[in-house]
Amino acid sequence: MIVVFTGGTGGTKLVQGLQQVVAPEELTVIVNTGDDIEWWGLHVSPDVDSVLYGLGGLLSKDRGWGVDGDSFRCLERMKQLDQPGWFSLGDLDLATHLTRTALLRAGKTLSEATAELAGKFGIRVHVLPMSDNRVSTILDTAKGTLTFQEYFVRERHQVEVQAVRFEGAEGATPAPGVIEAIRQAEAIAFAPSNPVTSIGPILAVPGIREALRSTPALIVAVSPIVGGAAVSGPAGQLMQMNGWPSTIHGVAQAYDDFLDILVIDAADADAISTQPSASSREDSSNKAARFLATNTMMHTLGDKRNLAAFLLDACELRQNAGA
Repeated sequence: MIVVFTGGTGGTKLVQGLQQVVAPEELTVIVNTGDDIEWWGLHVSPDVDSVLYGLGGLLSKDRGWGVDGDSFRCLERMKQLDQPGWFSLGDLDLATHLTRTALLRAGKTLSEATAELAGKFGIRVHVLPMSDNRVSTILDTAKGTLTFQEYFVRERHQVEVQAVRFEGAEGATPAPGVIEAIRQAEAIAFAPSNPVTSIGPILAVPGIREALRSTPALIVAVSPIVGGAAVSGPAGQLMQMNGWPSTIHGVAQAYDDFLDILVIDAADADAISTQPSASSREDSSNKAARFLATNTMMHTLGDKRNLAAFLLDACELRQNAGA
């Protein structure tokens, strides 16, 4: 079994690639829910929905989020009625949130609701939210305290961030199947997601990071930093705020207590030789990840498939996965 940790649009692209080279029953995706938001009275799980739409062939190719070919008539009418409209939900997308909210109100957990939605979309990949408990990514900024969606969507991540915290994480537990998947995995992959706000909330749930430290599986991550800058979004500045340089070495530091291999873009191959030695690290007992370079930019389905195959080759699992 291959386990993927993901959040954001880059993560969904990698999951789509792995879907091409791994049998769906052998793929488990653990998804960030720190971005979840209540909007118009509905429970919206943006990262979970992107994974579901991506796996189900529904994801908008133009936007990278939401349903392909969706309309926004409800959003337009809500604005006319003086309701908040900065968070865009399409009409078909609304059906997902209406269904999820109804399931939750009927007593289903978030992981049960996710499994039911996956089944309705014909998805056989195991998609697991990181926790059934509510964990919210909160940012202290120059404009005050913001939720992730307020910061990322409403403010277009243009405000200075002073701190990031994961409200509710301390008392949360991993969703059913998360720890078991880590323990049973043949390999574990971290998508090219923001280490602070996409992967950070998952690792903040007690028990998950500890399971990663003790798993016998090889752990590989794809760098979201290419050429010293984030491919998209505020990953670079948030990493620096967290004390990590916005480089491939900063990504390695974010995961340095469990990471075995960091896959970087060929554009950063020359930077491998500048890797800090173990003696210069604050904790020399931490792992020193091995770096492998390839094309990590996923513009086409072929790019996604090739990167997924490269990860399996790095883990020496491609033949076992049937690719």
